[in-house]
Amino acid sequence: MQHATLRQLRAFAAVVRTGSVTRAANALGVTPPAVTMQVQQLQDLVDLALIERRGGEMTVTDAGREVVATIERIEAALADCAAVLSGLAGADKGTVSIGVVSTAKYFAPQALAAFRQRHPGIQLRLSVGNRAAILKGLEHFEIDVAIMGRPPVELDVEAEVIGDHPHLIIAAPSHPLAGRADIPPRLLGEEIFLVREPGSGTRGLMERFFSRTQIDPVIGMQIDSNETIKQAVIACLGIAFLSGHTVGAELADGRLVALDVKGLPVVRQWHVVHLGQRRPVPAARALIDFLIERGGDFLPDIIAVSRLR
Repeated sequence: MQHATLRQLRAFAAVVRTGSVTRAANALGVTPPAVTMQVQQLQDLVDLALIERRGGEMTVTDAGREVVATIERIEAALADCAAVLSGLAGADKGTVSIGVVSTAKYFAPQALAAFRQRHPGIQLRLSVGNRAAILKGLEHFEIDVAIMGRPPVELDVEAEVIGDHPHLIIAAPSHPLAGRADIPPRLLGEEIFLVREPGSGTRGLMERFFSRTQIDPVIGMQIDSNETIKQAVIACLGIAFLSGHTVGAELADGRLVALDVKGLPVVRQWHVVHLGQRRPVPAARALIDFLIERGGDFLPDIIAVSRLR
């Protein structure tokens, strides 16, 4: 591998990423024979099969996956080097890729806008997804900084607290439990819940709450959007366990209510996270420091939560 070229590695990574030599060639702006030659030369160097064909479909071998992981680390190191050099050339420059879990989209854009006002020379690339998607982006060096709830234990990361993150159960104002105080969790076992998809941090926290309180409610619908869940609850299709920061407006204007369930709200924290093995470049470091210092200022004020406490 010590004699492998960056061109060979990028050609192979493009084939794996796109699923075909032709699409890889289009992505790289070269001809398909050129891509085939680079991949073949790389396989000859490692003396192992990197790709296998089975029934007309391409399968990446264990050796191939290791090579892909290596090129991801190389590309990340090159990007970091470029960012550091840009920072050395002039302060307040560079690009930061930010991954935001979907629940955080209710405050993260305001925080990032304030950061841009303070650091106008830093470019931000924002991606929003569920927890699983954001963790995948971190792991594959596609995301420099992530805003999420519980830091992952499966990745080596460094995490700093931004602020409190309350979770509660919401219902339509006409729901029979609305307005009732100190609701025993066992009564929730008779309710229909509208839930986020597997891989969502909210879904995981909800399931831990159910396990801790020993209830097994009916799952009415699985929905991968907080906005759709809120509208479904307003329409009396069920109740939902959600982040308080996703429902601030609806609680304030009375379209939704927070049920006063014993043990709620469950309060966790928002974190800013980056890979432990990857030193933040100056632009990313500036964003991390800003979120630690000011991020909590942009968290929604949840009136209903303060009333429940």
